[in-house]
Amino acid sequence: MRNYLKLKLGSIVTLYFALTPFFVCAQFSKPDVKFIAEEEWIYPVYPGKPGSLAGTMGELRSTHFHSGIDIRTNNTIGYPVVASKSGYISRVTSSPSGYGNIIYITHPDKHTTLYAHLDKFNGALGEYILNEQYNQRSSAIDLYFEPDQFKVKQGDTIALSGNSGSSGGPHVHFDIRDPQNIALDPLKVANFPEVPDRLAPAAEKLALRTLDINSRINDRFGRFEFHAANKGGNRYAIASPILASGLIGIEVIAKDRLAPGSPFYGAVNYIDVHVDSQLVFSQAIDKVDITETRSILTLMDFKTMRNNGNRFYKLYIDDGNNLKFYKDSPGNGKIRIDNKKESLIEITMRDSYGNKSMVSFHVKPTPVIKDVRTLEAMKTPFYADISENTYELNVKSCGDSIRAARMYVQGKFVDIEPDYANINREVYLIDLRKNIPDSIVVCGNSIYPRLKQSIPSGTTYKYYSDMIEVEFPEESLYDTLYLHTDYNQLKSGTEVFTIGTRTTPLNKSVRISLKPQVKYEVSPTLGVYRTIGRSHTYLGGEWINGKVHFYSREFGDFTILEDREDPSIRVINADRIGARFKIKDNLSGIDKFEASINGEFLLMHYDAKTATIWSEQRNKKIPLKGKFELTVTDNAGNKSTFTKTIP
Repeated sequence: MRNYLKLKLGSIVTLYFALTPFFVCAQFSKPDVKFIAEEEWIYPVYPGKPGSLAGTMGELRSTHFHSGIDIRTNNTIGYPVVASKSGYISRVTSSPSGYGNIIYITHPDKHTTLYAHLDKFNGALGEYILNEQYNQRSSAIDLYFEPDQFKVKQGDTIALSGNSGSSGGPHVHFDIRDPQNIALDPLKVANFPEVPDRLAPAAEKLALRTLDINSRINDRFGRFEFHAANKGGNRYAIASPILASGLIGIEVIAKDRLAPGSPFYGAVNYIDVHVDSQLVFSQAIDKVDITETRSILTLMDFKTMRNNGNRFYKLYIDDGNNLKFYKDSPGNGKIRIDNKKESLIEITMRDSYGNKSMVSFHVKPTPVIKDVRTLEAMKTPFYADISENTYELNVKSCGDSIRAARMYVQGKFVDIEPDYANINREVYLIDLRKNIPDSIVVCGNSIYPRLKQSIPSGTTYKYYSDMIEVEFPEESLYDTLYLHTDYNQLKSGTEVFTIGTRTTPLNKSVRISLKPQVKYEVSPTLGVYRTIGRSHTYLGGEWINGKVHFYSREFGDFTILEDREDPSIRVINADRIGARFKIKDNLSGIDKFEASINGEFLLMHYDAKTATIWSEQRNKKIPLKGKFELTVTDNAGNKSTFTKTIP
């Protein structure tokens, strides 16, 4: 019965679309419709016909878990999007970024479906929203509806597919959420036959990392990556045994190709780790709490993602990871190497359809040694890094003999030997829980870690210094932070305040106060920016008694700049049919825009990714005629105005 229903609906939608290629009105049901509580979900784009996906639930995005499936529309705008079940439109939002244009449908069982990146809202719903946008004098809206306002039946066309918001290309994002607003996996809940998947996940890389100061991998401390070779079928392996000792963690890059020949990959939500046939770790991402998606930063290796873009799943439960994906895991996945025998580690990966693959490798125990002949030559005199609670200092050897380093802590010093070395380099490991060094002198170099303080996680905390203050709200940190700060003044006179590193994630924004050493004439055009190379992100700031206060959800380098340049307005067209422009600001970014025709408000829509704005009149039958005016304002308050009399 289900397949027949889906084919029938698909045929109806296809015929309707063929007859009306340029415009499809939303087909809302009459208010007296009776819903069928036991309806099965139908595919929201051409149900009953073969479809394809560009993404699945649980995918690792830069700052969140993907909460649904991305339905491909063959790089085309205008596919009819249908209600997956009967219900009523309970919410509509429109934004220049994020999900763009969204429709939420609440169903009799209190589940909600979400349809995002839509092109436009049509029919009665579109008219209602357009009137509200004019009433609110804004294209960005968030509206809630009563159950009897916009009822829909399963299969009704509710909108057209699009590319709105932060979409990387035309498609439909589709969620199924339970009554608690938890996103469920549509491929498991609905089991859409339109998108079959018989391909197992593929392992690309593994990474092993030491989890305490006494652990080693191939005789070294740190994190090391290995390529996983395909051994035929769905089996992958690392050919040679990996030498290890102590406590280690495993990470994996795993991808699930969504269809033969498809360039798109989905999530690998189900991962088990066995050591000598004993289960030590189990992950099951079968639902996503929308309010906790930023906790992804504890599940994937954030530092590696920030440094090179690779998104590794951590196959162990790190400190600060409170996600509910591990209820079947017998432990935290951290592996204590058996120093008496070689162990076989097997990682089993499954996608939402149950397709399975495995990657395996052997770990061979090895004692901790000081003479490590495989250490590479260094290109710089020294470099340092922090892993867990360990400060790792690598120093270029300055002679044939190994020399001790002198570590200064609060006015006292102690001589420390390298933990391991060779003729190329010396490696010192310092437990920051015991000592936070002020400086280290080795091979003629004076090294200043500039680690100011140990900041505990899970509690409020305030850090004070002469030039920098940071207020940490409760649960802003995932783990203990060894706060690094610095100050530099460039030759240009620009001040740079360094607070932490971009590779340390924050769960909540922190309040930062800077006391500049340069005198500024305070004005609205002066603001704080987070800077990465030549890129700047405007953060604003409030000036009080010679200090500037602002909030940031990322660590990094901060500077104070003045934006005196007006935003630019480039005309695409401004005639009776409508007005369309490209708007841009080179520093602080676009804050707002306002348009009028003959002194009356004119709605302008904005697509942030293309920097395009365009007009939409309340009455589309009346041509755009008369005095048109557009004002664009950036975050620093600079304004540009375009005027034209449209004959």
